[in-house]
Amino acid sequence: MFGTIHEECGVFGIFEPRRTNAADSVYLGLLALQHRGQESCGITVCDDGVFRHKRSDGLVSEVFTRDVLDKLGQGNMAVGHVRYSTTGGNEHNNIQPLVIRHMKGNMALVHNGNLVNAAELRGSFERTGAIFHGTSDTEAIAYSIVKKRLRCSSTEQAVEKAIPLIKGAYSCILMTATKLIAFRDKKGFRPLCMGKTDDGAVVVASESCALDAVGAHFERDIKPGEIVVISDEGISSITTHCREKKHICIFEYIYFARQDSFIEGTSVEQARLNAGRILAQTSPVDADVVIGVPDSGLDAALGYSLESGIPYAMGFVKNRYVGRSFIQPTQTMRENAVRIKLNAMRQVVAGKRVVMIDDSIVRGTTSARIIKLIRDAGATQVHMRISSPPFTHNCYFGTDIDDEEKLIANKFSSVEEICEAIGADSLDYLPVQRLKDLLGDTAVGYCEGCFTGLYPQDVSGAGTKNKFDEKIHK
Repeated sequence: MFGTIHEECGVFGIFEPRRTNAADSVYLGLLALQHRGQESCGITVCDDGVFRHKRSDGLVSEVFTRDVLDKLGQGNMAVGHVRYSTTGGNEHNNIQPLVIRHMKGNMALVHNGNLVNAAELRGSFERTGAIFHGTSDTEAIAYSIVKKRLRCSSTEQAVEKAIPLIKGAYSCILMTATKLIAFRDKKGFRPLCMGKTDDGAVVVASESCALDAVGAHFERDIKPGEIVVISDEGISSITTHCREKKHICIFEYIYFARQDSFIEGTSVEQARLNAGRILAQTSPVDADVVIGVPDSGLDAALGYSLESGIPYAMGFVKNRYVGRSFIQPTQTMRENAVRIKLNAMRQVVAGKRVVMIDDSIVRGTTSARIIKLIRDAGATQVHMRISSPPFTHNCYFGTDIDDEEKLIANKFSSVEEICEAIGADSLDYLPVQRLKDLLGDTAVGYCEGCFTGLYPQDVSGAGTKNKFDEKIHK
């Protein structure tokens, strides 16, 4: 919200049984996934094998006006994407869907995640004459599939043969002239689910909330390593690579996903309520009111209140009309950025001992400013509780976490020192050993590498977020 941790991306695809305004459905789905990326967006429509697309910087509602959607026209398939750049800069060529035209046809690809061997793949393609137009990992996925497609009888076979070459996190939807193909990495780092509408359309999306937006009923999650093929012949599944333990990103539950979504059978809202309850058990404090930092801190704050018995209240009003284009040209405006986007409810916190719940602390600058907001509104004490463990390591699977040396948990040797730095009366985090309790009784495996440095996959060749930009500009 304030330029600290960013969402990664959101993908959406629909296969209709007849020619219709498929772009309209994708538009609605992307609106529901807007929280996953506010930098750029795009839609590609397939109309009897002809691809029409629009990609641009901006929010979905800004880019896709009624006139733009009408120009995309009708079709029986469409895919869409909302993006925040986790690898590659925000140049136009990185905006998805990525449309590839090769000797066996057209394809459009949308991707959520991050590869750990993208540089290796890119180098191997460049040495054989391939030309890359952007600096994102997605092109490496597309080229891997196209290379296999030239020797395979179908695109799904090409995907099946390409998966062993692609290492890291990817939840993808690929559209050809006749098929929609959804596939997910073997660890299942990023979510991907499927649903159906009453009129027979099949929908694939990053989160179940996007299915709800188009009136689709949730069917199931795409399995890690699974390839789902949707065509006029029906739905088929290739499970060749579905053998590894699931490692969904735990931060999907803490922050990324929308609270009304279900991921791997677990309610995001319930996971956040559980986080708040755990904090109340492990980090109790005498206080008068519990508040949450919008939006992902609200459910955790309610959970803390329910467990502790301390009343819950809305401590902030969020200005929802300050979007991605909000700029801060002067130092004064930068310092006041939090006040412009958030305002403390004086009638809630004045004269009170406040427990304030947030999802994370990255550099600490934003936390310090929010705490000052509460103190300026009259709070006598501010006790901060964080519904995740401290960030101490990079993420290589699609979360844009700051450089390790800039993380506040690495700058200070104790929680007490961090507490003093941000100006709180007390501070505590969710214990890392309690992460599993966020998911309740479900046996979902998860990745906690950004908190512990223990990654479920080798990341030695991953490089930095802007590895391709750095190479190009040398």
